[in-house]
Amino acid sequence: MIKNLKEIIKATLFVAGEGIQVSAFASLVDCDIKDVKKAIEELKKDLEGENGIHIIEYKDKIQLCSNPAYSSYISEILNPIREKALTKAALETLAIIAYKQPVTKLDIEEIRGVNCDYTVQLLTEHKMIEVVGRKDAVGKPLLFGTTDEFLKRFDLKDIDELPNYEELLERIALIKTEDEPKSDSLYNDFKLPDEEEIPDFLQGEDIETFTSDDENIKEEQHGDAI
Repeated sequence: MIKNLKEIIKATLFVAGEGIQVSAFASLVDCDIKDVKKAIEELKKDLEGENGIHIIEYKDKIQLCSNPAYSSYISEILNPIREKALTKAALETLAIIAYKQPVTKLDIEEIRGVNCDYTVQLLTEHKMIEVVGRKDAVGKPLLFGTTDEFLKRFDLKDIDELPNYEELLERIALIKTEDEPKSDSLYNDFKLPDEEEIPDFLQGEDIETFTSDDENIKEEQHGDAI
């Protein structure tokens, strides 16, 4: 059995910020699955009760989560922080969707390199993006595109009038000063540094347009997209 296996699991969960597959973890650290599960049970006991952090298990995965007993405090503290004007991360996500639509959440995450659950939810709540169909791929992931509200807010007749990337960001910046997000979400998000360079893929790339015959897919956006 690996020394300090329990602490290794805890550190891995903390850094991952999402669920870790138990069997995959055991394989990667070359440890017997029984020893890993035993260490997990010990860790769960360490973190139970009034501890601020708990461990949840689902399917073959484990994940750190906050203690539900402290949810009201967490909301009171984090909501004012989360509910500020659109972050640089949200702006970049909106630009990616505008220029690459229709696009899946996974496509956005591959481009940005971080989880985008919060930003997609935020942009959906602001009616800047919507579900426009499903990709013909394994799992039929949802496809996102910009909305009529997006066109209206940026004074565009249609997507063909989409400005260059710098101009789009300038127009988006106006929204930041006009209103505050109404999201109640506490998803983690990362604010990118202001000096970040414009991604190469957004410079001078043609826009591809797609259509979807799924008229009812929008009704699923809050149940499936987030």
